[in-house]
Amino acid sequence: MGMVSEFKEFIARGNVIDLAVAVVIGAAFGKIVTALVDGIIMPVIGGLTGGASVSDWKYVLSPATVDAAGAEVAEVAIQYGAFIQTVIDFLLIAFVIFLFIKAYNRLKKAEVPAEEAPAEPAEEVLLLREIRDSLKK
Repeated sequence: MGMVSEFKEFIARGNVIDLAVAVVIGAAFGKIVTALVDGIIMPVIGGLTGGASVSDWKYVLSPATVDAAGAEVAEVAIQYGAFIQTVIDFLLIAFVIFLFIKAYNRLKKAEVPAEEAPAEPAEEVLLLREIRDSLKK
């Protein structure tokens, strides 16, 4: 079997197509959550903490200076605010995906009919069991 035909067979499988759709939807969903975090949640947190944007939070190790030649030397800083914002993005995305999966599983369980209770054995079977039990004694 040629490589091209194997590749066509691989792509034609439902799993690959489902995965591709999931990746595209996941990327779009990530953008929605990032917009929510950047536009709504972080400004509220920034307002509560003094008005600075969370992504701008940093610890300056050495401030920007001008050297003897007049060239500006950039500051050296640990930018922990961007990390905090990314962690909040991740937690929100994970929580919303958890809610969707939980709702999906609940709907899936509702679709599956409950198993019927096993029917009572026939009278002949009960009699045969009694004979078997009495012979064991």
